[in-house]
Amino acid sequence: MSIIYLGIGTNQGDRDKNLARARVLIGQKAGEIIRSSSVYEAEPWGFESSHLFLNMVVKVETGLPPLKLLETVHIIEDELGRKRSRRRYISRVMDIDILFYGNDVLATKELVIPHPLISERKFVLVPMAEIDPLFVHPVLRKTISELLTWCSDRSEVILRG
Repeated sequence: MSIIYLGIGTNQGDRDKNLARARVLIGQKAGEIIRSSSVYEAEPWGFESSHLFLNMVVKVETGLPPLKLLETVHIIEDELGRKRSRRRYISRVMDIDILFYGNDVLATKELVIPHPLISERKFVLVPMAEIDPLFVHPVLRKTISELLTWCSDRSEVILRG
């Protein structure tokens, strides 16, 4: 079994319901969720939209190998109504990113672990720091708290009450 971290985001439809359904499906298909961050609201990253994202991070114990996990994440996204596009950054009902897979480092055509943009995304670092601030990025060799301190992303990430 491996400990993984998934970033979950949504900015279309019933965002709260989307996150709740994602957590249920992750628990059913990917592994046991052992910790969940709070929900945070943030501006879209990398594109313009009037619809804010709800984001969170979950810590999961999984028996799936990385590429099977990616396939499972895509199935969950599709089941929740995600429409795939050639454009990289667009509004979406569901986006689930594999942030970390233990301390593994993997780079294939299909999947890069750790997620290559973690250190640039405050909407990932804030919820990740809530649940595991001392986790050390296996490539950058910095804790999540350190990465958050040095992150150049100045967008607002607001704890949802």
